[in-house]
Amino acid sequence: MTGSAGLIGSETTRRFAAAGFTVVGIDNDLRSHFFGQSASTIPTRQRLQKELPSYQHREQDIRDVAELDDLFSHFHKNVRVVIHTAAQPSHDWAATDPRADFSINATGTLNLLEATRKHCPDAVFIFTSTNKVYGDTPNNLPLVELATRWEVPDDHRYHGGVDESMSIDQSMHSLFGVSKVAADLLVQEYGRYFGMKTAVFCGGCLTGPAHAGAELHGFLAYLMKCTVTGTAYRVFGYKGKQVRDNIHSRDLVDAFWEFFRAPQIAKVYNIGGGRHANCSMIEAIGMCEVIAGRPLDWTYVDRSRAGDHIWWVSDVRQFQRDYPAWRHHYGIMEMLREIHAACVDGPGVQHAG
Repeated sequence: MTGSAGLIGSETTRRFAAAGFTVVGIDNDLRSHFFGQSASTIPTRQRLQKELPSYQHREQDIRDVAELDDLFSHFHKNVRVVIHTAAQPSHDWAATDPRADFSINATGTLNLLEATRKHCPDAVFIFTSTNKVYGDTPNNLPLVELATRWEVPDDHRYHGGVDESMSIDQSMHSLFGVSKVAADLLVQEYGRYFGMKTAVFCGGCLTGPAHAGAELHGFLAYLMKCTVTGTAYRVFGYKGKQVRDNIHSRDLVDAFWEFFRAPQIAKVYNIGGGRHANCSMIEAIGMCEVIAGRPLDWTYVDRSRAGDHIWWVSDVRQFQRDYPAWRHHYGIMEMLREIHAACVDGPGVQHAG
């Protein structure tokens, strides 16, 4: 389990540990390097170690081939599934250090695939990719401006969400998007070329109460944290009407579990809140203010981030066709209430008056 102390990693760790698995977690808290100490995953890692007797932690770097080879050779064919969530997750941060971004996201994924192929080729390999692999192509959709959001017309083929047929070519991806595209294609290719059981999940916004949100990554978690603490929040471009779908970490991990139970080869799925759970920035601010019972101190910056999406809703119907037992359990308000509770109860949180 790479990125085991992160949002999705910790949720996955708990799910598989509860099912009786020994979970070997790889996490070296690079998130604090990317976004500062407030985004550190160490508290989550400590809780996993305290609460899960079957959890074994390894503070390793997925860029270190020798360390990975030693780890995989130790467990060898006892490994039943490799779930890869470790990443540099911000397209803004990637531009500050493109070499680090690519080495973590692309080369790190290659290292894990090779270790899996060498030591446990029958294991299932699940990779968390991103909707940024599509670049800014979604911005070419014929969007309609409504009072609080941009929206796709009802009769458009993507009104139900963007499916896996959208092209990834001829678009601006951001450097982060490029490194994730490379990783995404590697996971697919190891499935097709070597017959490995691999899946790529191209996520929208992933969220939940365990998310260590920061301005450059973690939309709903950071928005609620700012609302609770009185921290100033900045909205970048598109009149604050840009739309994102959001999926709760538990719903995503449920999807991982379904694929693990009935794996296929080289599958690609768009996964997110879909039409079940999506909101614009303005809508999300309003919901945070209602739940927190206080206004958010926010300002508008009249420039959008390079390669950022104006509108993104995932079409999850391909996954639902392959795994009909899976469904969403969380809407936006349910997610925000959980995040709010985590913010209010979190250690060291200074609440605004």
